[in-house]
Amino acid sequence: MSRIRAAYYDPDGTRYGIPTFWWRGAPPGYATRRQLRAAGLRPGSQPIAAQILWRGVGGTRTAYLYRVDLARPKRTATPAQLRAIRAALTARRTCPTCGTVRPYCIPRSLGECVDCAYPMEEAA
Repeated sequence: MSRIRAAYYDPDGTRYGIPTFWWRGAPPGYATRRQLRAAGLRPGSQPIAAQILWRGVGGTRTAYLYRVDLARPKRTATPAQLRAIRAALTARRTCPTCGTVRPYCIPRSLGECVDCAYPMEEAA
């Protein structure tokens, strides 16, 4: 075992307070939030079960691990929630000046679509 791996290997949690493993050294049964999300799960209300430490840009990096057996299924949005999100996103794309629904969100700095903020000069 290399010095770096040995520095970050603490399966009992005596040095770091919780079980600690090196990069790609966690045993099966643990997963990060992203790994849980990819599997259609969420941590639920469980506490952090372990961590991974590795050297990275700016110093030591940390990734928290959760137990897969305690993870819960992801919650799905209700049809009413999806309608509300769709309406909110449409409102962000609607210009208050000309009322046109644009394919982009209206910049808050302008307060209106780009065409209304910077009208083209008509050819004379």
